[in-house]
Amino acid sequence: MDSSNPAGRNADPDWGAMTMGERIRHLEVEGYLVVPDLLSAEEIARLKTLVAPMETKAADYSDKQRGRHNIHWDHPDLAELIAHPPTLRFLEQVIGEDIIFHGAVYALSMPGHPGISLHTDGQPYGSQIFGFAGSCPVQIRVLYYLDDLTPDVSPFTVVPRSHLSLHADANPYTRYSGHPEQVAVSAKAGSAVFLNHRCFHGNGPNVGDRDRSLLAYLYRPAWAGPVEAKIDPWPEDKVAALPNHIRRFFDDPNTRRGFDFNHPNKPANMRSEAPGISPSRWSKE
Repeated sequence: MDSSNPAGRNADPDWGAMTMGERIRHLEVEGYLVVPDLLSAEEIARLKTLVAPMETKAADYSDKQRGRHNIHWDHPDLAELIAHPPTLRFLEQVIGEDIIFHGAVYALSMPGHPGISLHTDGQPYGSQIFGFAGSCPVQIRVLYYLDDLTPDVSPFTVVPRSHLSLHADANPYTRYSGHPEQVAVSAKAGSAVFLNHRCFHGNGPNVGDRDRSLLAYLYRPAWAGPVEAKIDPWPEDKVAALPNHIRRFFDDPNTRRGFDFNHPNKPANMRSEAPGISPSRWSKE
């Protein structure tokens, strides 16, 4: 790794010029995708006003990295972001229309933050950190950046294609201090990173003079439930108070709709078309 760029080399595709198919391909193959301008300047300002006064908790490795979980209960605008139309349109192309939401987090990286180790969020048997939510076989995390993402202020870091590896080095319970082929991603405020939860990722240290904040929203397809049904259900009263277009994403987080342990070799009414696995999905405009 270049010692003059400790967060790794820069990633600079023309994110804004990508077609739908190119975006799907980049997320599926590289393990991550940047979508610029997913939030407007007005939306960024409103969201920053909402989260700035919130009480946060320091990470166990640094008081310069702070966060708050389940922020969608804190304000209707933060719940509304669950069904952000452009995000939802893309997610439906990638994981299908039957989507379950698994939570939202506010994260703040302050000057002096040492960086987050390279890790995966997908852990097939669950873990102390992620509980059984990490055992869901397919999850996409959407990271909305409320501040510019620059090389000196905690850039998103990722090891592209690491989720495709079958090697023991890809053990999802492993953490790394860095990798010579990791990529450091820069982006403007309002951009979002879509992340395959099995891809090794983290962020760089904040050696700048300002904070870097983000909102992270987690989704999965309804079939891809946890290995054990031990995730706490959502509070019924809070879910009932949500508008219908948001409530649709609040199924029991243990749901595995479409899963059948005893399915036969020749089930009845098999389909003969499936756009979601068509190679031509990468050719969509």
